[in-house]
Amino acid sequence: MMQTEQERAGSSAASRMLKWIFVLAVVVMLAIVINRGIDSRIKAASIVKQETADLAIPAVSVVHPKLGESKQELVLPGNLQAFINAPIYARTNGYLKKWYADIGTAVKAGQVLADIDAPEQDQQLRQAKASLQQAQASLEQALANRQQSKANEEYAKVSADRWKQLAAQGVVSSQDNDQKRLQYDAQVANSLALDKAIAAARSNVAAQEANIGLLEQLQDYRSVRAPFDGVITARNTDIGALINAGNGGAAQELFHIAASRQLRVFVNVPEVSSRSAVPGVAAELVLAEYPGRKFHGKLVRTADAMDAASRTLLTEIDVDNSSGELRPGSYAEVHMSLPGGRALIVPVSSVLFRSEGLRVGVVRAGKTGNGTVEMTPVTVGKDFGNEIEITSGITERDLIIESPSDSLTSGTVVRVSSGNKP
Repeated sequence: MMQTEQERAGSSAASRMLKWIFVLAVVVMLAIVINRGIDSRIKAASIVKQETADLAIPAVSVVHPKLGESKQELVLPGNLQAFINAPIYARTNGYLKKWYADIGTAVKAGQVLADIDAPEQDQQLRQAKASLQQAQASLEQALANRQQSKANEEYAKVSADRWKQLAAQGVVSSQDNDQKRLQYDAQVANSLALDKAIAAARSNVAAQEANIGLLEQLQDYRSVRAPFDGVITARNTDIGALINAGNGGAAQELFHIAASRQLRVFVNVPEVSSRSAVPGVAAELVLAEYPGRKFHGKLVRTADAMDAASRTLLTEIDVDNSSGELRPGSYAEVHMSLPGGRALIVPVSSVLFRSEGLRVGVVRAGKTGNGTVEMTPVTVGKDFGNEIEITSGITERDLIIESPSDSLTSGTVVRVSSGNKP
């Protein structure tokens, strides 16, 4: 069947309409694609810009300081000394008869070291005993005289009383009565004088007894004895040597004795460490003759005053030497660990050496989430190798940059690495 002109016109219009709809759809699709492309590029550019800005801020790794116990180890020279060290002198005159202890001899307290021959002391003792007998005889005579005088005094008193009664009755004269009374007074005075004589005789006896005691003590001193347990370190006399009593100088020293079961070490501690050097601090001694060994001691006392010349504190360390391995007079290195209170420990890489002094980088929190660097001056203590002690300048809560660059300055904005964020 043949289409009419009108039908053909309608079909052509519908076809054009479809074309336009298709074109419009294509345009819309293109517009959507183009818009999405532009948005993605804008977002990508924004991300790149943000990342570029973030990368411009240096990233740092931070740590918190560790709290540690601060100890200061001092290594000082010291000389070992015997706990008791004394020279032995004679206390009596004479000649050395025999000695019983030589150098290196271990002796006990009271042990005889030498005998002194002093025959003249025997004569002095005999003379003193004879003088004592004379004094005792004089005392006995004075006592007998006092007894006779007492009897005469009683007789004179009875006579004086009788004559006093007779004089009152008028039988005898007053002169005879006075004479009897005076005789009685004379006997009383004589008895008092004899009492004084007896006291003097007793004092003389006591003096002679004291003299004998002195001579007998000197007799005991003829045996020179050890005053304490120890070791003889010197013998300065020999048989037949003339001995002078008393401390007469180095030539008169017979022996030298040292008690070495416990030793003293006197150490001068510098003033800067003197406050920590208190009784009870442990010490270790290192001696060249015992390589690899340490002998333990303890600080027991201090002089409690600084030496004005050296500005040091004199301290005493006692060391047990019951084994006898250590010898007085030896040189030792004394290692003391002095307490210093609490301290902060940081990595040694976090400390920068600047011309103005030692600095560490502390990150302070900022408003944008990043942080601002503050170059903080610090005072360091002991160096432990990979770590170092900080005694002042920072706190336990500070964020310390672990490895700051040399060009880092205060006020620099930094970014804390995500693995280190607190």
